[in-house]
Amino acid sequence: MGLYYEDLHVGQSWKSAARTITECDIATFAALTSDMHPLHTDAEYCRTTEFGERIAHGFLVASLASGLGFRLQITDGTITANLGTSWKFKNPVKIGDTIHLIMTISEMRPSKSNPSQGVVGRSYEVRNQRNEVCAIGEVFVLFMRRPAVQK
Repeated sequence: MGLYYEDLHVGQSWKSAARTITECDIATFAALTSDMHPLHTDAEYCRTTEFGERIAHGFLVASLASGLGFRLQITDGTITANLGTSWKFKNPVKIGDTIHLIMTISEMRPSKSNPSQGVVGRSYEVRNQRNEVCAIGEVFVLFMRRPAVQK
């Protein structure tokens, strides 16, 4: 079981395992989303750009960050909803880059509509093997509150 709302505090932080981005990751994401922009799919075109090679989709990086966050196992069975996300993409993620997530609790408040839940803001920072920030995000979720003990 994951952590409950009461187990969290603002400033609490975790670092995920790392994951290397492959050509197959980018091609599969392009096919799945129908986003065939040449920055992701055309090596010859990319040689003429500032990146010099194909780069991962921003939303692929955000999706992988979500999965890396899940693998921390702090949310297993205790998150009830994703309320929203926002992302900024700072540096490209290229084939062969290895990324990891640093997730930090940025804000917390009890739910106004359901006293058995709490709203938690989590700051996401995706870094590569050179410790460069590639993406930053803010993800708001509903966490379950610890059940009251029956007397």
